[in-house]
Amino acid sequence: MNITYKNKRLERSLIGINVAAAILVIASFVSLFGFDTPLLPSSVLYGVQMFLFVYFVSEKICRTFNAESKLEYLRTNWFEIPLFLLLVVVVFTKERAFTAADEDTIVHIAVGTYLVLQVVGKVCRTTVHLASLGTNPTRMLIASFLTLILVGAGVLCLPKATHGESLSFVDALFTATSATCVTGLVVRDTGQGFTLMGQSVILGLIQLGGLGIVIFGAVFSLILGQAFSVRESAAMQDLISAQTLNRIGNMIAFIFMATLIIEAAGMLGLYSLWDNQPGWTGATRDRWFFSLFHSISAFCNAGFGLFGSSLTSYSRSWGVYTIICPLIILGGLGFGVLYNLSNVTADQIKRFFKKLCHKECRMTMEVPKRITLQTKIVLSLSFLLIMIGAVMILLLEHVSETAEPSACPGVLDALFQSISARTAGFNTVDIDAMTAPSKLVLILLMFIGGSPGSTAGGIKTVTLAVIAMTIITTLRKRSEVEMFRRSIRPVVVGRAITVTVLFVFVLFIAIFLLSMSEARNPDIGLSDLVFEATSALGTVGLTTGITGLLTTAGKLIIIVTMLIGRLGPLTLLAALTFDLKPVKYNYPQEAVIVG
Repeated sequence: MNITYKNKRLERSLIGINVAAAILVIASFVSLFGFDTPLLPSSVLYGVQMFLFVYFVSEKICRTFNAESKLEYLRTNWFEIPLFLLLVVVVFTKERAFTAADEDTIVHIAVGTYLVLQVVGKVCRTTVHLASLGTNPTRMLIASFLTLILVGAGVLCLPKATHGESLSFVDALFTATSATCVTGLVVRDTGQGFTLMGQSVILGLIQLGGLGIVIFGAVFSLILGQAFSVRESAAMQDLISAQTLNRIGNMIAFIFMATLIIEAAGMLGLYSLWDNQPGWTGATRDRWFFSLFHSISAFCNAGFGLFGSSLTSYSRSWGVYTIICPLIILGGLGFGVLYNLSNVTADQIKRFFKKLCHKECRMTMEVPKRITLQTKIVLSLSFLLIMIGAVMILLLEHVSETAEPSACPGVLDALFQSISARTAGFNTVDIDAMTAPSKLVLILLMFIGGSPGSTAGGIKTVTLAVIAMTIITTLRKRSEVEMFRRSIRPVVVGRAITVTVLFVFVLFIAIFLLSMSEARNPDIGLSDLVFEATSALGTVGLTTGITGLLTTAGKLIIIVTMLIGRLGPLTLLAALTFDLKPVKYNYPQEAVIVG
């Protein structure tokens, strides 16, 4: 909601001061908690935070009087009042509720929480607003990813983020990019190399990168009851690929609620899994954190784990297959598909009870909601790829003469790797020990990836389906590409071909550059580089074990490849060429021979 202010110059000044205040808030927290000893005396830093608290309160009062409609401003920022009152209650009741030793700590926590919420709220709201300013919201999406990566890398460089020696900036940048792009390639063991602070930062990057910081900004605005302007709604429609503007709020709310419910269910389901780990001595708090970390990582298709060997220690545990696999699949289907399935299911339930309780309404009921073509393609092709991949891995590992019988994966392991290879990056078997044909199957699955609108990478399942049906249409000498008795528009066919060609081109360039940067390393072969580059571009995270052996140049190449894979080559190209205007003329046609 856009608020009109009387004094425009004052409003612009407050915006500039807010930016400086937000930077000071971040700097104060980094100084307090990012180092073994605070950079400045704690009393000074807490004093700075108290000053910032007074400023934010004064800013709200100033903006209230500067607004053309004070009622409209208070309605938009209603949450500020209960938040401030809660802080006041904590301050004035500290002597009764807490001991003298804890009084200052409680005040610091309350003020710090208030400042964090202020900064998060302003950042989230600003991302949505900035996305609506230009005619190309994808540039804001790219900028938000780059900003998130740089901020994450800076935090991971702090001494308190890691055990032992601090990360170099390149390694921190690699880790932050891998987490934000939900890839899962690591240069340092996440469980042993990072402290709880570092692991929490990685988890936050996974969640923000998986759904997108702009989506979180929209969710934050909706939770606080702030309506979108028309330009903001149009920007969000472009970013989440919603069909109509009036569904923006419903779609964003569904994304948030579905993520919350699915990840919470995964966390509860994984809670009892960790007892099977040999030598597990973790406390209840550690068990909950492990469950939350792996649930979010699986649903966001990130592939980050807190065990150095991924999930190989749980290859015989049913929890991996009944909890992790569904989380990966649901995260890889795409929110558009989940939204359609939920709507159809809710409609069927509603119609059932209406028929049951109001028999006279049977002839006047509205047309039932249907499963869209997108959902049909995604579900059918996902099922086929999972089954075909599992069968191929199982056969190739057992038929190959080079494979050791004791190391051959079982049916469940083959099924898990087929699911994980397209999207997530977890593994229950040693990838490096697999045969070359099986690795090639994994490369093909990583190349295809998940589905549009999901956190997965690759060319996407729908792209593969359109290209396959285009080939079949050509062989059958039909004029239109058809699937499930529906015709596919030529522009969609062209987009699918463009995505695939760009993906192949970027993959070839990445492999070529890696072959030069790692030429002097005898422990890295070309097949390893092909596997690593495909995993990075597909944002999968599977590796043959060479990630930590890469040179600085090789790591930078993988960083760029992961970023391109998360954003999509076509998205980057569209952002760069958005201002190009289409020509309004056509040249005469002339036949050419192809093939």
